[in-house]
Amino acid sequence: MPTPPTASARPAENGGQRKRRGPGALATAYLVIYNVVMTAGWLVIAVGLVRTYLTKGSYHNLYYSIERPLKFFQTGALLEIGHCAVGIVPSSVVLTAFQVMSRVFLTWAVTHSVREVQNEDSVLLFVVAWTITEIIRYSFYTFSLLNHLPYIIKWARYTLFIVLYPMGVTGELLTIYAALPTVKKTGLYSISLPNKYNFSFDYYTFLILVMMSYIPIFPQLYFHMFHQRRKVITAEHKKSD
Repeated sequence: MPTPPTASARPAENGGQRKRRGPGALATAYLVIYNVVMTAGWLVIAVGLVRTYLTKGSYHNLYYSIERPLKFFQTGALLEIGHCAVGIVPSSVVLTAFQVMSRVFLTWAVTHSVREVQNEDSVLLFVVAWTITEIIRYSFYTFSLLNHLPYIIKWARYTLFIVLYPMGVTGELLTIYAALPTVKKTGLYSISLPNKYNFSFDYYTFLILVMMSYIPIFPQLYFHMFHQRRKVITAEHKKSD
């Protein structure tokens, strides 16, 4: 799932437009360091993708060149849930957890667990969308915390999502779809009856439900960002006038 607001979350949208008291000096310093590290991490992923593409001359199988940093930095986004929980970031814990966990789920429970999909072009589709989105997002947060936000980053944050979110969602859905035959054949993560807990779980059906959940959720997040864009960009234009 995209991380607008995400997404985000996603990754989550940790800034918001509400005026409220910011974090203390120590928390601000920590958040600056966190966002700088995450920006650098996603830049490493971007450089890895470009370098491997230039070396190979093909966009196929680029996932393997950035597999480790992708897992590390996407999993690192779990800290954002803690940021909301302790109150140093004014975002909903539930919404942030949903946005972040959806990406962590796709990273580990689908792409890592079903190795057959790692060669799919759809994986590259969502990885490229995530990478560009996160470089912009973490840069946005870093400069916002430093009270020195360049207009180009603000513009990119509230404009490029128009292409990147649908691109990421398409890659995510196609990747989950590509995983279904293997999951069904192997019974991955499924629990069959009878067992001592009298509990069953069909991971294949669960993945289908995950795909269906995109239908009501994605449009809400997507159009929410259009609403945010109108507010932010319009306010910027009024200032310059």
